[in-house]
Amino acid sequence: AVVAPDTSPRGPGVADDEAYDLGQGAGFYIDATEKPWAPHFAMESYVIRDLASAVRDNFPVDGRRQSITGHSMGGHGALTLALKYPEHFRSVSAFAPIVSPTRCPWGEKAFTAYLGEDRSAWAAHDASALMASGRAVGHFDDILIDQGLGDQFLEGQLKPELFEEACAMHRQTLTLRRHEGYDHSYYFIQTFIGDHLTFHAERLK
Repeated sequence: AVVAPDTSPRGPGVADDEAYDLGQGAGFYIDATEKPWAPHFAMESYVIRDLASAVRDNFPVDGRRQSITGHSMGGHGALTLALKYPEHFRSVSAFAPIVSPTRCPWGEKAFTAYLGEDRSAWAAHDASALMASGRAVGHFDDILIDQGLGDQFLEGQLKPELFEEACAMHRQTLTLRRHEGYDHSYYFIQTFIGDHLTFHAERLK
């Protein structure tokens, strides 16, 4: 079963922002603590608790065998949730993820809004910081990341080398594939999604 949750809460009674990288459509897979985003923006709890329970309760699936993946902000979510809750997942992969939101404009903007000015609270939602701390080291036999080298956000926002360095610190196996000629678009995902489905299927067996 492939489950694709939305990227944020939606609706007329839910806080929003005119920018594409904040508010509805950009929940960043964290539980907001600041107004007006709390309590609706609780995407971490939604994915880990509510969505997982809904799937188990309504479909003939084994809730103990899960994998997680995502693109860009969703890739950030996939990595951080897998590292924070390794007991929930057999495998994790990502497409062009934001690997260190505490060190890029997208993440700094979102985390300030959702979590407040205290940056010490941000590290728990940063995949590179989690990996550097040794979180979930050894749980995953491999982590798969695909990144396009023609991605317009590569240097300023995504910075895959930061996660690569953190994995190397703890000898965590990481397959980071860099692809010439691919940008941040859905064609990039379409090209490599089959590899990710195979990667997860092998570990869910």
